Amino acid sequence: MTLDRRGFLTACSRAGITSALLPGVLYTLAAQAQEAAPAGAEHNPLAKITPETLDQACALAGVGPFTADQKKMMLDGLNDQRDSYEPIRALKIPNSVPPAFVFHPLPAAKAPEPPCKEPPNVHLWSDCGGPGCDYWLKEPKSIEDLAFASVAAQGALLRYSKITSVALTKMYLDRLKRYDSKLHFVITLTEERALAQAKKADEEIAAGKYRGPLHGIPWGAKDLLAVKGYPTTWGAGGFEHQSFDEDATVVQRLDEAGAVLVAKFSLGALAMGDKWFGGRTRNPWNPAQGSSGSSAGSASAVAAGCVAFAIGSETLGSISSPSTRCGCTGLRPTFGMVPRTGAMALSWTMDKLGPISRSVEDCALVLNAIHGRDGKDTAAAQTDNVPIFLNDWKTLRIGYLKSEFDAPEPLKLAEAKPNETAEETQKREHSNEAAKVARARRDYDRRYELAALDKLRSMGVKLIPVELPKLPYDAMVPLLTAEGAAAFDDLTMSGRDRLLTEQGAEDWPNAFRIARFYPAVEYIQANRARTLAVQQVSALFEQVDVIVTPTPGEQLVATNLTGHPALILPNGLRGDDAPRPPKIDDGDSDDIGGPGTPVSLTFLAGHFQEAKLMAFASAYQEATGFHKVHPKLD
Repeated sequence: MTLDRRGFLTACSRAGITSALLPGVLYTLAAQAQEAAPAGAEHNPLAKITPETLDQACALAGVGPFTADQKKMMLDGLNDQRDSYEPIRALKIPNSVPPAFVFHPLPAAKAPEPPCKEPPNVHLWSDCGGPGCDYWLKEPKSIEDLAFASVAAQGALLRYSKITSVALTKMYLDRLKRYDSKLHFVITLTEERALAQAKKADEEIAAGKYRGPLHGIPWGAKDLLAVKGYPTTWGAGGFEHQSFDEDATVVQRLDEAGAVLVAKFSLGALAMGDKWFGGRTRNPWNPAQGSSGSSAGSASAVAAGCVAFAIGSETLGSISSPSTRCGCTGLRPTFGMVPRTGAMALSWTMDKLGPISRSVEDCALVLNAIHGRDGKDTAAAQTDNVPIFLNDWKTLRIGYLKSEFDAPEPLKLAEAKPNETAEETQKREHSNEAAKVARARRDYDRRYELAALDKLRSMGVKLIPVELPKLPYDAMVPLLTAEGAAAFDDLTMSGRDRLLTEQGAEDWPNAFRIARFYPAVEYIQANRARTLAVQQVSALFEQVDVIVTPTPGEQLVATNLTGHPALILPNGLRGDDAPRPPKIDDGDSDDIGGPGTPVSLTFLAGHFQEAKLMAFASAYQEATGFHKVHPKLD
């Protein structure tokens, strides 16, 4: 049926409709009515929309009520609008096709900085990679002594032929096999590919064809990155045998840098949490708990010394959370810094790819290899400003989110209501107990955050108090689920979402269904609010160069929406007096590790200011040394 768009809009306008949700709701209600038809009944087109279904849709959309005459006027146009969905759905658009719009995180008044051809005062690992650097070039007694060594240290040893890439690769493959049964971080070993790459790296280095600091270094990819010849499962049931004919851009660039891909690592199904079709990825510091997610396997394997570095992705915490839980150094680059071609799309306006490693310097080395436009990802920015360290970090202005470090308000517990039922009493008491436990954990971890401020001051840093703009960031999060529901439209419509491991109220199958009722008008309004967030958060970085903040809290949502970069660093281990972990890890919080598990600290910077971010964060990391502490696995 040909849609009479003008007639439909006129009818809606006369009826006072301002929500574009209504036709979608009506479609769903009609589809449900069709599914409820008696078994064996002939399959008919979707049921016609009636005044009764329109009333139900209005309640869901929060519009109306409409008069009988208004509803009668609307029905033909709404039926036509609903029928217009079918031709588009019949296209079966693959996940790799983006919508015809692009998110750019820079405020309108701010242009990208010009390319930096010869940055002053740079610090690269190679400055310490010469024969005079005994620490870096000391040949290990056993190759496994390098399991937790930095990328920079391994690179120096490879460059000067103190070790071979084949030996290093075999060591990591052995460790991956040894600890996978305990930590469940591997979806696919790429052993044949890895050994061929390692052999080639050794031959090239011996011949003087040195590609740079990643040449011969073993790494792992979150299994939402396509690798030709191997499955790309997205961690999800129903996708176990999915494969693509081309490597993701990030994989291609790391191949060009001479890095050696040893494994594809687990992620929570479709990039949520740490549960995938093969089980649950574990935290090396406490294997009774999950590693958090969704870059679950990437963080777990790095923390366990089973790979030199890994690539993760973040849409709303998927690098930050597992880096916190597993004690890794994770970099979430500026939105657009790294092209996502060949990566699973969850949210075209929020997905970011970045490294998870053991040090800030390692993150810099990896980012150097993977950033910049590829001519395919339209959101990827031209970033010729090479993200390397600045020596003189002491010239930077350092802010901190003061209210996030302040003592929290007294805990308010729910009080009993008159005539409260036994069920309501039990629910209230359970909620109050959970709130007390959460506060105890938060108060404990706050000690480490305050100690970080003291350490920074002892380094001569003058901390400038700043605050996040007061905006409803959480109310913008449905943008993510709406885009995710579109990215996986066929999964919902075909019913294949039943194959996903997790089926709870907070999991993707239910979230995608709910997102179908998100009004188009409200989606646009939320994006307009997001523009305000970009402008106002960006204004903070006119006052300061870097912001220090606790990892949990509002900043995580805000800066993922605004596209600002973040570095997550290990910030110590909880003591024996830490609150005990719960018997069951529900995956909702990253602070439940208990005694002997890591805490983290986050550093933020302006768009495409990774150089400043890493310069300062590296100085803090070297001053504290928390990244050099590793879990005991045996």
